[in-house]
Amino acid sequence: MRIRRGEFERIRTVLSEADPDEPLTAREILDLLEEHGEEFDSAHRVATVLGREAEIGHVEVIRDRPYRYRLEGNHN
Repeated sequence: MRIRRGEFERIRTVLSEADPDEPLTAREILDLLEEHGEEFDSAHRVATVLGREAEIGHVEVIRDRPYRYRLEGNHN
């Protein structure tokens, strides 16, 4: 499945506004996105977008169960 243009930017904007104190799961990020009026298909879609961005260094993936995600520059 191809990443649609702007998905990561939408996630990054919402997380920047929310400024979480700790890394979040894909489900928690999906909930934040919905609270801010952003629609995503599923937590799996959020994880897919963030996983691809992790490959190029924009996202840190904490491989706990469940995985948690922290955007580069959001290391509070």
